Amino acid sequence: MSALAEAADQYLRLRRALGHDLAEAQRLLPRFVAYLEAIDAQTITIAAAIAWAQEPEAQAGTSVWPRRMSVARGFARHLAGIDPATEVPPIGLIPLRQRWRAPYIYAPEEITALMSQARSTIGSPLRAATFETLFGVVAATGLRIGEARRLDRRDIDWTESLLVVRESKFGKSRIVPVSASTLEALRAYERRRNELLPRPRATSFFISAVGTPLIYTTICQVFRALCDGAGIGAGAPRRPRIHDLRHTFAVRTLSGWYRAGEDVEARLPWLSTYLGHREPRYTYWYLSAAPELLALAAGRLEAAAAERAR
Repeated sequence: MSALAEAADQYLRLRRALGHDLAEAQRLLPRFVAYLEAIDAQTITIAAAIAWAQEPEAQAGTSVWPRRMSVARGFARHLAGIDPATEVPPIGLIPLRQRWRAPYIYAPEEITALMSQARSTIGSPLRAATFETLFGVVAATGLRIGEARRLDRRDIDWTESLLVVRESKFGKSRIVPVSASTLEALRAYERRRNELLPRPRATSFFISAVGTPLIYTTICQVFRALCDGAGIGAGAPRRPRIHDLRHTFAVRTLSGWYRAGEDVEARLPWLSTYLGHREPRYTYWYLSAAPELLALAAGRLEAAAAERAR
């Protein structure tokens, strides 16, 4: 372990002992340290922190750059007490400008087209099966792409039709029930994966063509190529994202409850737990995120008002 990696490990252990929420730091700090090691940096410099925060897989205008910088700054403040050569990036160097982004809601046929595009255009049979199933599972369960990517073979309960999501956002773990059709798709992928690569290097459920865990950047690149190839989102004001599959799952679930006459307000905490939201208010956001849901909610209110007026 390098000196920087050891210092990062000590920093995380100290923060954890003090009760801080480390979900983002645990995910991003090892990447920052790996970047510093790759450029042979002996300590943190402002220039290196900016370069890492603005790496090309992140788009300007999103919250990715300032969140990365926040993690780099926190570690730099800690490291400055040990190494006086450390440069601490000043606050506001990359300001956070949060903008509300309306989700892209996929039509059912677009999700089918996305999976079909993976099956028919990716040359490697294992890669084709991996990405077809990965994106299908995210669409069917509303998992975050990072949660699906990190699934281990032991995280699927075939008997009870459950997925175990471990140490996800905010450090929470949860159990996610899945439908019979989703479980069968996972079984089919498992059989295909074991047939094509019986002894992979990793215990990850979804693996690369050489048996290693999937890399997030690669997933994003493949997703973009599949969407472009299938014409998904062509002409839309904003390009569809992987995370919009999760938004689509939430919106479709809520829409189904409204149409079935369910008590949506009573069921929202259940959906919040299922999705792994820290607070129910994050789930309530979906009620205003899609015009379809707004119309259904308004119709429910009008019907209730008419009933009271009788």
